[in-house]
Formats: sequence, structure tokens, C-alpha cells
Amino acid sequence: MRNTLKDFKSRALARADVRRKYDAIAEEFELLDEVLKARAAAGLTQAEVAARIGTTQSAVARLESASGKPSPSIATLKRYASALGCRLQVRLIKDQGRQGLTTRSTRTRAKTARVG
Repeated sequence: MRNTLKDFKSRALARADVRRKYDAIAEEFELLDEVLKARAAAGLTQAEVAARIGTTQSAVARLESASGKPSPSIATLKRYASALGCRLQVRLIKDQGRQGLTTRSTRTRAKTARVG
């Protein structure tokens, strides 16, 4: 029986440590997938996008890869989106599984309420 990438991924994600790391970068991969689909829909090569935003093809390739390098700036992503005839939209979505960090004033009020 031939193992496929899908089989490998399934076996790897069955391991808790791998699943945690995979989940931690899932949003980055979703963004990269969106970026690649948008460029394909625009019918542009990396070199064409690079020319439109005033950079090199290799810089576009780095932007489109999960290289572990620092993430591109919002300004860079805006220029990239514009070159594809798109606009960038960044949103914060409430994560139902996590609570945000408390602010200083919230912590202060909580301490005061306990003391009084």
C-alpha cells in the first residue's frame, strides 16, 4: 500500500505534540493559502507582482512562503493586495476558547473589590 501525504498528515496530527504545533500555525497557513489563491485568480506571476509593488521576485516568494522568517508588515501586505486588485482586511475575531489578558485598571478594580 502506498502512503500518501494525506495519510502521513493524518498520522502526524494524531500525535498531541504535533497537533499543538500545527494548530498554532494554522492561521498563518490559511493566510498563505488565501494569498496564493488571490495571485492565481489575478493571473499574475511572482515576477509580475514584484514589478507592480517595486520589489524582487524573491521577496514575493518569501512573502508567499512559510519560511519561518519575520512576517511581512501590514504595509507590505497592502501593497501586495493592491497589486492583485484586492484590498487587505485585517480583523480581530474573539477566540471563544481563550480569555484575553486583563488590563491594569481591571486588575486594580479586582484588588480593590477584594480588599474592601
